[in-house]
Amino acid sequence: MKIFKNILIQLTCVLGITLMLPSLAAESAPATPTAATSLPAVESANIMDVDTRSDAQAQRERAITQPANNAPFWRAVNSDTAHYVSIPNKEAGVLIQKSGEQWRLFRNGVITVFGGWLIILVVSAITIFYFFKGPIKLEHPRTGKKIERFTAVERLAHWTMAYSFLALAITGLFILFGKHLVLPIIGSYLYGLILFLFKNVHNLVGPLFTVSVIVFFVMFVKDNIPGPSDWAWIKSMGGARGHAAAGRFNFGEKMWFWIGMTTLGLIVSASGWVLDMIVPGLDYWRGTMQIANVIHGIAAILIMVFAMGHIYIGTIGTDGAIDGMKTGYVDESWARQHHSTWLEDIESGKIPESREPEKSATADLAKKILRSAS
Repeated sequence: MKIFKNILIQLTCVLGITLMLPSLAAESAPATPTAATSLPAVESANIMDVDTRSDAQAQRERAITQPANNAPFWRAVNSDTAHYVSIPNKEAGVLIQKSGEQWRLFRNGVITVFGGWLIILVVSAITIFYFFKGPIKLEHPRTGKKIERFTAVERLAHWTMAYSFLALAITGLFILFGKHLVLPIIGSYLYGLILFLFKNVHNLVGPLFTVSVIVFFVMFVKDNIPGPSDWAWIKSMGGARGHAAAGRFNFGEKMWFWIGMTTLGLIVSASGWVLDMIVPGLDYWRGTMQIANVIHGIAAILIMVFAMGHIYIGTIGTDGAIDGMKTGYVDESWARQHHSTWLEDIESGKIPESREPEKSATADLAKKILRSAS
């Protein structure tokens, strides 16, 4: 029995040594490439090693010296670099858009602050001018003779553009300044409801304003081309230094037509269409929308400032000016004082006394709309 036990112990030792020999040989042998490295279709890598352009290496080195400091990792996240994503929205490859913060600071800083002060300055200047200078009065009494200034279709185009502009200005000012001026007063709930309503009104009225600007441009471009006769108006500083002869539209009105209504109107319209996402074939990246928002905000502030001067001069700033857009006619004394060249062309027959068509379905419809709105 004792002999059998010794034999069993010896067999166990031999078997153990036999099993250990391959492991000992592998440890002593030089390292050879594994099978995995010979297969190019198989890749095993740390996710920090995938993009050699990122700060992954810097993060690994930082982890050795400062284990709790992951600044290189977040620097890579905040790098604006687009990485691979499998979803249709390729912009999702940018986890954090670094330029978004720059846009936010510019919008809430430059546009909001400087734009707000510019509006306050212009409103203050107009108010001071009105109370110290007063409106421009007629130099001679009204004769009672009416001169046709605008047709019904022209007035409808003007009021469509005017009312859509006012709707956009009011809602746009609320969107831009409401968070700073209105929210602390009425609270977040009511402010949110009004903001939601105004935002949708702004988006829906915008295309109507664009169409009205184009229609208005086609109607009035012929009479707003600057010419040699405008020098007399410029030299007299718009009547401040004596009588200023002018055609149907004076130089100041032409500048509003070209700079304010046409240039700024089309810029604010085009950028608004981008923000509404209704431009076909355009990729609406975050950067594109931010640039459009900046252009839209600057152009909107400038066109509102121009419009304030136009509205003031066309209403309370000039006696009798609003009659042309309200009724289509102005008094002969008003026409002779402000647009003498235009009146002379009418009296000489160069321009017809009436351009209103006698039988026109379009003119009749325009008159009905104007009557119902008045």
